[in-house]
Amino acid sequence: MEIGSGKWGIVFVLLGVICSVEGLNGSPRVRGVNLGGWLVIEGWIKPSLFDGIPNGDMLDGTEVQFKSVTLKKYVSADDGGGGVVTVDRDNPLAWETFRLWRVSESAFQFRTSSGQFLTCDQDGGSITATARSPSSTETFYLERSNDNRVHIKLKSGTYLQASNSNQLTADYPGKPGWDENGATFELIIVSNDLHGDYQIANGYGHDKAAEVLKKHRNSFITVEDFDFLYRHGMNTVRIPVGWWIAYDPEPPPPFVGGTLEALDNAFSWAQTFGIKCIIDLHAAPESQNGMEHSASRDGTTGWPNSPDSISQTLNVIDFLASRYSNHPSLLGIELLNEPSAASVPLDTLVSYYKQGYKIVRKHSSTAYVIFCQRIGSADPMELYQANLGTENTVVDLHYYNLFDSYFSNMTSLENIQYIYKARQTQVQALNSANGPLVFIGEWVNEWDVTEGSLYDYQEFGRAQLDVYNAASFGWTYWTLKNDRVHWDFEWNVRNNYLQLQLGRSSAMCLPNFLHVLGCLCVCWVLL
Repeated sequence: MEIGSGKWGIVFVLLGVICSVEGLNGSPRVRGVNLGGWLVIEGWIKPSLFDGIPNGDMLDGTEVQFKSVTLKKYVSADDGGGGVVTVDRDNPLAWETFRLWRVSESAFQFRTSSGQFLTCDQDGGSITATARSPSSTETFYLERSNDNRVHIKLKSGTYLQASNSNQLTADYPGKPGWDENGATFELIIVSNDLHGDYQIANGYGHDKAAEVLKKHRNSFITVEDFDFLYRHGMNTVRIPVGWWIAYDPEPPPPFVGGTLEALDNAFSWAQTFGIKCIIDLHAAPESQNGMEHSASRDGTTGWPNSPDSISQTLNVIDFLASRYSNHPSLLGIELLNEPSAASVPLDTLVSYYKQGYKIVRKHSSTAYVIFCQRIGSADPMELYQANLGTENTVVDLHYYNLFDSYFSNMTSLENIQYIYKARQTQVQALNSANGPLVFIGEWVNEWDVTEGSLYDYQEFGRAQLDVYNAASFGWTYWTLKNDRVHWDFEWNVRNNYLQLQLGRSSAMCLPNFLHVLGCLCVCWVLL
């Protein structure tokens, strides 16, 4: 009896070592992956999602220009809006570029560079750029030819034309052909970069979008993916969600329901495999950065200028914290992903973060509250100096050797040296700062090196792991699955481009009785 007791005592000591390796209150540091492109859509991650949208090159936010085929001049909202619309510019710049708000596959509203909408009160009138918000009088109907010529008409059926006095007027007589006439314009698509939740939902329409997105959510991330992560030593998933999740199953249009059920599934799968979850509010009302992953409608950033949007966002945090605070798989809640330094003032962000921290603490004393740094030119130290909260706080940094001309001509060796010099220096400085823990919430084993070999990628990945493993909270890779293979965590691991070299000690405590029992049996045999 005494011998048996001694053996079991050693067994439980061994289990304690497995389940309490380093870092966060007895848990290991975060070693994880983002589930990007799942509950918040990013078209570049899975472009095929958009294949079935009619007129798919004219989604919300697409930038277009119109050139009169008779005058050889561009349609222009002088001064960016506020007055009449002319057809008198030889060189198209900002005033001649309009952002689409899509009403249907053939009906659109046109937003100027300063935010007004083109409008026309009646047949025979001039088109002006004076409306602050769009309605029926700001809605125009487009007819397209095969060679990207267009006719623009009012709901009444009257066509717009470029008049001889260089005005845009709604008075073309009859129905125009595609020959050289005042009602025919060349359509130039300047950019079609936004492929987020707004674009896919508004592009397909509610019913079709619900069908497409349900199929995507049920297949893109599954329980088998959590098994893969567990088997490769990952202990955390960071799950991007959009603000509309709080209104599931019937969120405001054009968004469609289903993300809340999928998030519940993720928490259930995580619990099965002993994996922790970080809920990341990736998209806030009216967009915090104008990008597709913030569900921006047209590339503008309205969130910081709208007290109602900020209040609504805090309500979403309250909903998420209330729903998941007692779930054993919740590790933390990230209050906002990548607010723009160019558009979101620091004092606005700090105020929001402080309120969000209090809301999470109302529901949980232990969940980590994560504050993402502003993207752009902001210094992450600004958040360490802001006194955002006192318990279990984290600052999230996103490290990419991409998206900046600084990296465009670097060799593989120079990229690796940058990781060790610049990144490591910053991680060490923030680790030692008095304040939140350090989290590399997004990074990827990709760069601007055009002909990197397998060995080059392995060395680049090894450098990043060396440096990011030292972050006091940990890291999560962007992202688990991606059409671009080097962004795809699973592909990188399976093809040996990313060599994790993580022992089982990096995993969370074993997830269920069967795993624990198996571990006990192995230890008993060894003893």
